[in-house]
Amino acid sequence: MSATQSSTAAMRSHPFRHRLERLLALADVRIDGDRDWDLQMHDPGLPMRLLTQGSLGLGESYMDGWWDARSLDGLLYRLLDAHVDERVHGFAAFVDGLRAHLFNLQTRGRSFIVGERHYDLGNDLYAAMLGRRLVYSCGYWRQALTLDAAQEAKLDLICRKLGLQPGMRVLDIGCGWGEALKYAAERYGVSGVGVTVSREQAEFARDLCAGLPIEIRVQDYRSLDEKFDRVFSIGMFEHVGVKNYRRYFDVARACLADDGLFLLHSIGNNRSEHRTDPWIARYIFPNSMLPSAAQIARAVEGLFVIEDWHGFGPDYDRTLQAWRANVEAAWPQLPAYDERFRRMWRFYLAGSMASFRARRIQLWQLVLSPRGLRGGYDAPR
Repeated sequence: MSATQSSTAAMRSHPFRHRLERLLALADVRIDGDRDWDLQMHDPGLPMRLLTQGSLGLGESYMDGWWDARSLDGLLYRLLDAHVDERVHGFAAFVDGLRAHLFNLQTRGRSFIVGERHYDLGNDLYAAMLGRRLVYSCGYWRQALTLDAAQEAKLDLICRKLGLQPGMRVLDIGCGWGEALKYAAERYGVSGVGVTVSREQAEFARDLCAGLPIEIRVQDYRSLDEKFDRVFSIGMFEHVGVKNYRRYFDVARACLADDGLFLLHSIGNNRSEHRTDPWIARYIFPNSMLPSAAQIARAVEGLFVIEDWHGFGPDYDRTLQAWRANVEAAWPQLPAYDERFRRMWRFYLAGSMASFRARRIQLWQLVLSPRGLRGGYDAPR
């Protein structure tokens, strides 16, 4: 028997491999199978790494090139849909959960970390991935056929839900690259303020909104103290953290006129958690946390009336697929990002697709009013 044959035989007979095969079988995934979603193993240490490190080991081993799948999102979807992730918990998950329980990981001092480590990665990356509009949140595909059309439809939906009128002053909490404020100012005649914790985003947004009645600030939301006719927040609440949910809504209420409306656009979790996935926390969104419906409801109690709660989570899977197609086509023009980064980014996008496809996480838009609209609220769709 050759050395290669001996190594292959050892890989197949290892007890950790047998345990992993039984676990993957729950999701109809095979090791070295011939289907697009089957896991192709390149390193014999992979079974032990996955069984002892859980989701962190799964993501890091993919980044290290220890395994592949022709359909990465297809594989991850099957694992999540079968809840295989709930059967394996690594030590990192325990440590992250303990830290989140003992400490507030989203204090004012820590709020800028995600800006520096994620949103400041480079505007070239996001410009290549996000399409004509730099909108880093779920598009609205009800009638749209392209990513750009879906993002414009989402921005218009937000403006219509808020009933924007010329002369109104609006606040965007987590304004990103300024696209939503620009759209609202150009199409609906409003003025406004946008706050972000990313200096790269703020610089881009100021250039984008030049000549419009819009002010862009690098500022934590807790420093806001002024009145607006309307407030919206698109894809920022995921960085607030459960220990700060009530404070966040306190700020939004204090900034909103008594007859105003507040729109919250956020990814949501099916369960109330107090930590995020260890791999996501380490490599993509430090100190992030997805809220549950119960956590949001508790946080707004006594502050707002919930006028509308609109879910369109499956649209995020389609949005992410468009982002992946864009960035994969653009990698040759983005030499600053090495192969390990590219594998990290692929795992992030594919894992996000899988989570929405399996309906493990959701996308919500809430419209809130301080006192309740006397005549009711007719929600645009």
